[in-house]
Amino acid sequence: MGFLEFIRKARGDKGSPLVLALDLKPDKPSKLMRRARSILEAVAPYACALKLNFHLILPLGLSGVKPLLDRAHDQGMACIADVKLGDIGATNEVAARHFFEAGFDALTVSPLAGWEGGLEPLFELAHGAGKGVIVLAYMSHPGASETFGLRAVGPAGEIPLYRFFVQKALEWGADGLVVGATRPEVIREVREVVGPHMALFSPGVGVQGGRAREALDAGADFIIVGRSITEAEDPAGAAKAILKSLSA
Repeated sequence: MGFLEFIRKARGDKGSPLVLALDLKPDKPSKLMRRARSILEAVAPYACALKLNFHLILPLGLSGVKPLLDRAHDQGMACIADVKLGDIGATNEVAARHFFEAGFDALTVSPLAGWEGGLEPLFELAHGAGKGVIVLAYMSHPGASETFGLRAVGPAGEIPLYRFFVQKALEWGADGLVVGATRPEVIREVREVVGPHMALFSPGVGVQGGRAREALDAGADFIIVGRSITEAEDPAGAAKAILKSLSA
């Protein structure tokens, strides 16, 4: 089963588009692991996927996070490495291989490296192994407008830089795009460009000001939520509240 089939099945089985971003505040590795396990166990029934970034990958290492990935898989969740790879091809390939061997089903990449000598070997490795590649189109934080919002001159004339990234993701055969939930108008625009089959992942729900219902209505497939759940006194309750807001 490929990544998109896996995560879409998980969304259907759970009745939830929620991706748990397990991005915890710095602490001793042992405490981080206990906290991560506790939140994962509590939220797994309400989430279709787990997203890890350097908050846990650096202090715990790939071998250290593997038990979390295994447990998430046991709970029917897909696992995404939010590492935004964007180096030369040889480096991207080595890094991706390690993430996939650790148990991740997909990873995020920066489009800035381009294709030839950049992202091409990563895509080939991922798709040959049934793994997914998710391209950054427009990040969720305010400063993203300084770069993703720039104007670019392409073959069809001047377009926003994020639209150029979206076009490249389509050409490369990406499995998904990241478009911040804080920019529903961009989600709507990107959905119109890519059609119904490209998966759109929207981070920034909650603490950053994005609204889950608004992002989904604009065309997102999955909402990524971190601190609103991980820093809540009752993570499961916070996850359930988000899902309840979607049906309101």
